[in-house]
Amino acid sequence: MPDTPPTIAAVLAGGHGVRMGAGLPKQLLDVAGKPVLQHTLEAFEAADAVDRIVLVMAEGHHDAAWAIAKAANVTKLSAVIAGGTTRAASSLAAIRWAQARPDTGEATKLLLHDAARMLVTGRIIADVAAALDRHQAVTAAIPSADTVVEVDEGRITAVPDRSRLARVQTPQGFHLGLIAAAHAEAAADAHFTPTDDCSVVLRFRPGVPVVTVAGDERNLKVTDPADLAVAEALLRI
Repeated sequence: MPDTPPTIAAVLAGGHGVRMGAGLPKQLLDVAGKPVLQHTLEAFEAADAVDRIVLVMAEGHHDAAWAIAKAANVTKLSAVIAGGTTRAASSLAAIRWAQARPDTGEATKLLLHDAARMLVTGRIIADVAAALDRHQAVTAAIPSADTVVEVDEGRITAVPDRSRLARVQTPQGFHLGLIAAAHAEAAADAHFTPTDDCSVVLRFRPGVPVVTVAGDERNLKVTDPADLAVAEALLRI
């Protein structure tokens, strides 16, 4: 095994984009002449910190994903694998794929990224990967520009200090051994439904700090048709 294990970027595109109402996964929709997925794959292809890419793709669309990668000359794409019915299941599929590689180990850097965040920058990817030299769990995040409130039955019950709130983005990066162990416990807990991978670490490895690096307002998640228009406008800037 080499002294420095590879840094793997897992691009999570296992959803079907029901809220988009387009009849096919949102990651296959065009923005500025390219599929959403192509924009995302190109960002990780260009990232010096990333050695290989694994794509977790919705069933029935693997051939389309390979065709997009080939047309864009994405040489780092090592595999297109099936995801699960949940975000956590897709992350776990990527983790298991990474663990099965002969040149990976506990300290392998695994970056988990939502394919729908097609405008991720090289700076964010580099910062998350670099932070894993010093920490085991990292996420991109941006300060909350809005006041966020706690609500119970339609009534505000608390107003947290906005200076301590942040909006989490991806990629989120982890040492492979840590995230594998945390997700294994999460999968066995029927009462826990994570919305991202940092929450899995916080729940099952509470002694491990999850640190943040600066995200970017441009790093939006394409969820509904309006987001496609916003992404296209941002690409023109």
